[in-house]
Amino acid sequence: MSTSTVMTVPSSRPTAVRLGAAVLAALVAVLIPASPAWAHNSLKTATPARDATVPSAPTEVTLEFMQRLDPAFTTIVLTDAAKRKLPTGEPVVTGAKSTVQVTDTLPNGTYTVAYRVVSVDGHPVQGSYPFTVADPTSSAAPVADVSASAPAPSAAATKSGGGPSAGLLVAAAALALLVLLTAGLLWRRAARR
Repeated sequence: MSTSTVMTVPSSRPTAVRLGAAVLAALVAVLIPASPAWAHNSLKTATPARDATVPSAPTEVTLEFMQRLDPAFTTIVLTDAAKRKLPTGEPVVTGAKSTVQVTDTLPNGTYTVAYRVVSVDGHPVQGSYPFTVADPTSSAAPVADVSASAPAPSAAATKSGGGPSAGLLVAAAALALLVLLTAGLLWRRAARR
């Protein structure tokens, strides 16, 4: 009896699938560790709130952020309409919240809260916002609002964090498209064999 030997040629399709999976795994490994850096810290709530008109002078300013703060690098400054720094206590940081005590009674007027904080991931965030005290029972003369004649704050001074930059998103999308095109071409090439 004669036996015939059938030669089989290994398919290159599993190789293309493995290569595509490896490229996808590499892409995921590169993008996943970078994702926390995209979620930079930002101001969540503030008391007094941004642009609020409060009926009585606050005794403290509390800022709550999206992520924990580094207490060593947390600064909160309160200024009046003439941009004079007002006395406050040292910032007390508890997790994502920081509070300063206002040591003097604030007369009617417009005030600005400016902050610079560093998240535990090392990313600095800074910004500022106004609020107004309008206490109808206050006998103190209102503080003149000179903010109309003061120069507008720079974009860097009012930046309060946010998501990833547009350039970073475009680069990630281009990289993902390149990976998909390469995997498609490899699969097509393997299918022709």
